[in-house]
Amino acid sequence: MDRRACAYLSPCLADAFLAGAWHAAALAARAGQVLEPRPPWIELLVRDVLAAYHRRPADRPRELAGYIALRLERLDAATAGPAPRVRRWLVAELAMVRRPWPVPELASVGAVASHLEVSDRHLAWLADVRGLERTVAEEKLRHYRYRWLPRHGGPPRVIERPKARLKSIQRRVLHEVLDWIPAHDAAHGFTRGRSARSNAAAHTRRPVVTALDLEDFFASVSAPRVYGIFRTAGYPEPVAHTLTALTTNAVPIEEWAAVPRPTTPTLSHAHHRLGRRLAAPHLPQGAPTSPALANLAAFTLDRRLTGLAAALGATYTRYADDLTFSGSSRLLDRGERIRDIIATIAREEGFAVNTRKSVVTPRAGRQQVCGIVVNERLNVARREYDELKAIIHNAARRGPSGENRAGVSDFRAHLLGRIAWIESLHPARGAKLHREFTRIDWDHDRAA
Repeated sequence: MDRRACAYLSPCLADAFLAGAWHAAALAARAGQVLEPRPPWIELLVRDVLAAYHRRPADRPRELAGYIALRLERLDAATAGPAPRVRRWLVAELAMVRRPWPVPELASVGAVASHLEVSDRHLAWLADVRGLERTVAEEKLRHYRYRWLPRHGGPPRVIERPKARLKSIQRRVLHEVLDWIPAHDAAHGFTRGRSARSNAAAHTRRPVVTALDLEDFFASVSAPRVYGIFRTAGYPEPVAHTLTALTTNAVPIEEWAAVPRPTTPTLSHAHHRLGRRLAAPHLPQGAPTSPALANLAAFTLDRRLTGLAAALGATYTRYADDLTFSGSSRLLDRGERIRDIIATIAREEGFAVNTRKSVVTPRAGRQQVCGIVVNERLNVARREYDELKAIIHNAARRGPSGENRAGVSDFRAHLLGRIAWIESLHPARGAKLHREFTRIDWDHDRAA
């Protein structure tokens, strides 16, 4: 049968087959209801479908349609006869056939809309089913706002901030779906009960610490990988596609064109790679769902690198895009070979190691993990402590406004947060900063 006719008939037949009981007589009867005239190959097709799918594939209408299209293409001209027309379209009865975690049961796109308390049309608009985000020029028709931040030693960081309505939907997906799916034990970023502190604590008092960085971590996670996460959670194909569309994005052409291009060849290549990643649907840096989805996308990477670390007698953790290995001098002696293996594993898992940011530090040097010194115990870098101490001291002498050079909206809370962070790592230093902080006169700023 002609390929066009197959593509036209197969989704209709798949939905008809999934619209009721799963046995030969019922499938043939429903196929006869939707096609006119009734084709002579219905019984042959039903027999093939039942041979391939002993159980009703209630979560896989697209897969079933693809199989039906293949079978129809293989019909010879004598058996196929003239292509019938679609007389009516039955609604497939979809279901979650497995649910490894206690995520909400959403068997259809309509159920997703109902759960998120939006209309079907509004859901289709938020999911950008027409693909307008990439090409539309009017900002009001987009779901994201964009800005870029300069980055030392790399292309600018592109921030994709969802607008309020989409952001609220993404937060519901995060807390009601993704929070139920566990990340790998090696993942410490964006994971409940873990933090940069717990990540660094795994690497204290080690002869060697190796730190590596993944390039364009969020942008590297493509829509097909996100779709796979939702399918693994048990959602039928149409639901997984909708949830994927709600949590991925493609940067508009004109927005990327406005990002400054680096002049050095190495950074130009990195800029080009980032542009290619941002042009296709990916995890947007700025969406509340992206950190959790990135962790889940990196699950196999974490599992393989944990196995590599065990083989080396080392410890492995990951905080977002920062990979850390710590262990014996073997990491130093065979450092280049080990980094090559890590890079190969990352590449096979869809990520790329940023070779410009790989650092191997023996015990004699200052070993840092996520900015935390880990040589003997968790500690803050002396430079960071001295810098904050000077800011607080000057704020107490001359008033805080003169020290708020970055224009932080709540400078008082900002300083207290930095003090609390240092206190969590080094209580004595934190206490000294607290005492100095109490000398700041917030009501009568002399610099005002």
